Amino acid sequence: MIAAAAVAGLLLVWVLSLAGMAISSYLANRDRLSLLHREATVAKSESRLQAYGDDIDKVAEDLKRRQDFIDKVTQAHLGDLPKDQQAGETVSNSATEAAETVKKVSLVLPQAAALAEVEARQLAFIEGLTRLADRRSAAAEARLARLGLNPRTILAQMDDRTAQGGPLISLATSGDGSIDPRFQRFGLSLARMEALERRLAALPQTLPASLEYISSSFGYRPDPFTGGPDFHPGLDFKGPTGAPIYAAAPGRVSFVGQRSGYGNVVEIDHGHGLLTRYAHMSGFRTQVGKAVIPGELIGLIGNTGRSTGPHLHFEVRINDRPVNPRPFLEAVPNVLEKARGSAAQRGR
Repeated sequence: MIAAAAVAGLLLVWVLSLAGMAISSYLANRDRLSLLHREATVAKSESRLQAYGDDIDKVAEDLKRRQDFIDKVTQAHLGDLPKDQQAGETVSNSATEAAETVKKVSLVLPQAAALAEVEARQLAFIEGLTRLADRRSAAAEARLARLGLNPRTILAQMDDRTAQGGPLISLATSGDGSIDPRFQRFGLSLARMEALERRLAALPQTLPASLEYISSSFGYRPDPFTGGPDFHPGLDFKGPTGAPIYAAAPGRVSFVGQRSGYGNVVEIDHGHGLLTRYAHMSGFRTQVGKAVIPGELIGLIGNTGRSTGPHLHFEVRINDRPVNPRPFLEAVPNVLEKARGSAAQRGR
């Protein structure tokens, strides 16, 4: 028994020794593989850096091809970017300074001359995009002003930081985290353009129905019941009972029901104090809270309320003040069929 115990002890020691050697070998092999992996990664980066150093002209040529691609695609979709400077514009013009930079780099560091040329093209490109955004903003402002809207109130909302949030995703154009002021100006110009053009897109620009003719205009008229002087806050469009009525602009339905003198009414809120009202309906085809697009069916022509016959009374109100709807509807002609087609596609 003593001999058997001694043999068993020796076997146990032998097994533990083998296990220890196996574990040690595994750990050593793992560390070696890890080291080789790190060396391979470093070698890959070093080889790439070496390639850059050996052929900086090729790197510059690749960057030039990318800029060529950007220029062509942009030109195809946006047209030629403006290069001229107009009165009142504050967009920088780096052409002269960029040319001087290319000249100096060519003398001091000839191998980087091609990179300086690409940089000059990049700056000219970003300044051209900024001019384009500013001119589109100016055109949108002019259209809004002609319709009696104040573009400043729209732009003021860009500076209102209440009820905003989200993750911090900083933008930078340099390795130290700073941003070139030309690129910052470009971003602000795009934001301004987007705010103004989004406001334009939300304006009434679609006829609210397929109607025979305007039976009463905006402003002064003889009252149809009393014959006395009367202010009419909208446009009346004659049409048969049950004919469809369409949303004139994108928005959200804010009221469906009856109002004194108007009969059955649908109101759509388009934001920024703008509202359209559709009155004297014979039936509703929408509900409060529903988001609608131009040309979407919202009701049927009728003769409810203070009305002498079936028609649609259509109002445009800004901050609860009625304004003439005609300039809005005439701002974008021939859009009714497109709007209806979009609404039909959405309803499928």
